[in-house]
Amino acid sequence: MMGKLSNRIVVLRAEHNMTQKKLAEKVGVSRQTIISIEKGKYTPSLTLAFKIAFAFGVRIDDVFQYDLSEGDES
Repeated sequence: MMGKLSNRIVVLRAEHNMTQKKLAEKVGVSRQTIISIEKGKYTPSLTLAFKIAFAFGVRIDDVFQYDLSEGDES
């Protein structure tokens, strides 16, 4: 059973008027890493996921969602 991790980073950045560059600086990664996470091409570590949530002042599950039914063949 495989799931799909999705995120609301683009929405949260818009709500907080924050650029990819500014978010990257706040959490200590490159802008390219933020782009890859937003597009779902890179899964962040748990530590980075928490840093992103803290940067927006929200809980981690307000940023990231994991859908277990995605790709479930049963």
